[in-house]
Amino acid sequence: MAREPSVSNGDRCVGGEEQPTNHDGNSELLHRRSYMKLAGATTAATALWSTGAGASDGDYDVIEASGQVINIGNETFENKLVDVTNGNGITFVVNGAATIRNIGIKGLYQGDGFIFSITASSGTVEFENVYIGDGANKSGAGFVHGPGAIFYHTKAGADVVFRECNVQGYPNNGWYCSNSASGGSITWERCFGKNNGVTTFRAASGNDTLRECVAYNDDTDYSTDYGSWGNYSESSGRPLWVWQPGGCTVEDCHFDAGGYAAAVLTHQGASVALSGGAIAGGTQGNVDTSNAGSNPDLSIPDGVPTAAEAAASGNSTSESGSATTSSTDQPSNTIVFDGNGTADVTDYEFVVSDEVEASTDDGATIDAAATVDGTHARGTVVDHLDAWRFEGEIERLSLDGDATVRVNGTEVDPDEFDDLLEHVILFDGDDSDVTRYEFEIDGELEPSNYEGATIDDDVEIDGTLAHGVVADWKDAFRFSGDLEELTVDGPATVLVDGEEIDPADYGEELPHVLEIEGDGSPTSFEITVEGTIELDGDGAPEDEATMISGSTVQSSVTDGTQTFRFSGALTDVTLIDGEAEISLDGEEIDPADYGEHEVLPHALVIDGTEAEEPSAYSFEASGPVVESTCRDARIEEDDVIEGKTVRGVAGNWLDAYWFDGELAEFTIRGDAAVDVQYNVRDQ
Repeated sequence: MAREPSVSNGDRCVGGEEQPTNHDGNSELLHRRSYMKLAGATTAATALWSTGAGASDGDYDVIEASGQVINIGNETFENKLVDVTNGNGITFVVNGAATIRNIGIKGLYQGDGFIFSITASSGTVEFENVYIGDGANKSGAGFVHGPGAIFYHTKAGADVVFRECNVQGYPNNGWYCSNSASGGSITWERCFGKNNGVTTFRAASGNDTLRECVAYNDDTDYSTDYGSWGNYSESSGRPLWVWQPGGCTVEDCHFDAGGYAAAVLTHQGASVALSGGAIAGGTQGNVDTSNAGSNPDLSIPDGVPTAAEAAASGNSTSESGSATTSSTDQPSNTIVFDGNGTADVTDYEFVVSDEVEASTDDGATIDAAATVDGTHARGTVVDHLDAWRFEGEIERLSLDGDATVRVNGTEVDPDEFDDLLEHVILFDGDDSDVTRYEFEIDGELEPSNYEGATIDDDVEIDGTLAHGVVADWKDAFRFSGDLEELTVDGPATVLVDGEEIDPADYGEELPHVLEIEGDGSPTSFEITVEGTIELDGDGAPEDEATMISGSTVQSSVTDGTQTFRFSGALTDVTLIDGEAEISLDGEEIDPADYGEHEVLPHALVIDGTEAEEPSAYSFEASGPVVESTCRDARIEEDDVIEGKTVRGVAGNWLDAYWFDGELAEFTIRGDAAVDVQYNVRDQ
């Protein structure tokens, strides 16, 4: 699966009263160092902690919550019953253009944070027939608002559609989606929410839309077989809260404020004009209710699931008793390769931007010889036709033969489309360790779904150069021209056009050169790269103060020059004191363009390597906090920094942080060792 960077300072997964904003500094540092989170640890944690996942129960699989993180990439994730009755948490990170349908969360949720976190940077994410309605309490949360249901990350940019979903009884936000103000859009269709604490629908004006939705808060003490929601006055939440300047579209929706003063609230210059529907309980801010009634219908919309098992099996039942089955329609566009009447074989390949599947349109039969890998399909026709349905656009199309091509019934010229790039390179990861890779070609380059690879949002492509990481997943790229340079650090297997290759046959092992030239005064510095770094030249460093630990160097220079060779990307350059001229591959660079530059003096290390089980921890410092690679610790995507407060989990690895000031609070559940060292930089 694709991985996403850590939630940085301010990119919070809690429902505070202030809108998260975009951040520089530390958030960018963590993004550039995202390889350090060792996504392999995340996927390994999923495998280790997902006991019960995949156990079939009728028409759905059962996933038992055990604190695990499950990544959902460019795929369809469906028919899952998520059992949280044991009190454990679970997190689903949606980092690709996914379809999530027929999901039921069963039981009172007592975990931390949000159940679904959307981080996908592009494409369309669809939630359909999802039930998160058994409620939650704050017993497992370390912050004031408690857990929420769905969170749209501030770094996300995807267009998200929620269709016939049910969220009830979450003390935090039901849908925290106002970060769409920074990019992307949110659409709710026939969704239902009740007694959510901060707000049910948290939207941004501009691109966000609600249609035929219902939300209200009342003073009922909701209770199920799994326990009462408890210890939070959910009656005080707002049904709809809209942020940022502009207008949010609200059509035929019904809201009731219940115990709170406003059913619809706007903030930071937002505006809302209700079109149809009805509202009770007043408004606050710029809200136009002139086209809405005053007697809202608070019944659950038809098609919305009212039980976890019903949602997971694909059947939803409204309160009126009608039963419906979630949509299984094929994608809306068709492409037909018509070889009827031809005597010679026509080979074809094409790539679309979203999804593709074989079809029987125009009387086609499903050809067993035709194949599809993600968004890439290929096949042959001779005196017959193949048909496919797809979403999105046709990005590339290659045809060798006399067959004709029709798109949505209209014949097209294959020459009007870009040809498929003729070569493919595949990095097949190994779950024993993370592999960092970097390569350069002399033609065109683009990511690919070849052989089931996912489009990894952490992969960086700069012209003809690409680099990324794999663990127990695959990354693939299509390219033209020749493979010029290849560096691989880890156990992954590399294949070009289906044949395994030896990376040592391509270019230098450490292709990049970094030079630090002193100006006559002592200058201390710290450098971090993605891959491997070595002092250029033979033998040990003459300067005993030079320390190389993994991918990080600490050293100093006065009037000479230190030269290092490394693989991967340069992620951090920090001048601790003094000045120096720094060059990367022969070109002078500005250290301010690389990483976090505030040097924090103290170190905190949580060491889970000797513990039998993962340890959850939280702490608060009186000064700034940033994640660190101190003592070869990893940068973890699931560790959350909110201002000066941190939450995370250490499995069989180390988590580390630089901080300033004092540790005001520290809590740990588990047996990980904790080491606090003050003024480490001076030691």
